[in-house]
Amino acid sequence: MEQPEHILISLEERHADNIFAGTKHVELRRRSMNVKAGTVVWIYVKLPVGRVVGYAKVSAAHTLAPATLWRRFANVSGITRKEFFQYFDGISTGFALGLHDARRLAGTVSLTELRAVSAGFQPPQFFIRIAPDSPLLRAIEGKQT
Repeated sequence: MEQPEHILISLEERHADNIFAGTKHVELRRRSMNVKAGTVVWIYVKLPVGRVVGYAKVSAAHTLAPATLWRRFANVSGITRKEFFQYFDGISTGFALGLHDARRLAGTVSLTELRAVSAGFQPPQFFIRIAPDSPLLRAIEGKQT
């Protein structure tokens, strides 16, 4: 069986909380993310939290006009209509990463811990891929339940 790919994304705390609460099922981005269904998305909550707090799995990826994204995902986006259209202002296509099976880690992984296992680690502005043999992945997976 093929091992899933792993990526790390940075989110505001409210968006991560909504994913784990089951009210946010898509991560919206202004640029396309080349990821496939089954990819594990590790969720880093931006400072002041500064921790990897959990993960979700990719169900699908959608590149569509912002109006179409809103019609399709408004109820599971975790943001208001105003926030949505301000975010996508000025672009003709947007991206929605479908998420499912979201789970919080039993213990979080701090920015200090991430930097201890991966010298020079910086939380991603967009997203980063994590190699399957990476000490970073081992440190994060070690906090699963």
